[in-house]
Amino acid sequence: MPNDIKLRIFCTGVGGQGTLLATRLLGEAAMAAGFMAQVSETHGMAQRGGVVESTLVLGALSSPIISLGEADILIGFEVLETFRSLNRCHANTLVVTNIGVNVPYTVATGQTTYPPVAEMLKILQDSVGRLIGLNANDLALQAGSALAVNMVLLGALLSTGRLPFEPETLVKVVQTHTPSKHLTTNLQAFNLGREAAMALMVAPIHK
Repeated sequence: MPNDIKLRIFCTGVGGQGTLLATRLLGEAAMAAGFMAQVSETHGMAQRGGVVESTLVLGALSSPIISLGEADILIGFEVLETFRSLNRCHANTLVVTNIGVNVPYTVATGQTTYPPVAEMLKILQDSVGRLIGLNANDLALQAGSALAVNMVLLGALLSTGRLPFEPETLVKVVQTHTPSKHLTTNLQAFNLGREAAMALMVAPIHK
């Protein structure tokens, strides 16, 4: 039965990247497939490029809150925010992250500095079950819109096989919730994300 599954997905990014929309689309796809789904959102200073966090919990779990060490999947829309959320992960967590940089508010205002991306990725790779890192910013632009980062990451996640429903379910939800003038771009971004992630998964990860 669908609701026998228990899956916790933690999403993090900065304002304007479509983090919340992506989480809602995943939740709607899960419900369309017959799963119990709970979505929770934390907006932060989204209008100023601040941190945005959201969660999706599937199955008969009591709370949409994902505590430290509980995330089965982490979707990172900005690599520094992905790194900051490492404490949500456990040893078998799947991390799908944008490695493109969108400078967070705290960095832009000089409150903190931006660590080297390669160092953050190495620590992530050594700490979780699987890391899929791709430049979603570039792929979104290739598809035709910088705003399509969320579609790139949804496509990448779908390619991992970790979602407990058929790919067509999520594709249909994306099609249903995309205005017709943006549909071609969003589907292109979605497909580019799938292709990029599949290419990255060909080679095994060595820890």
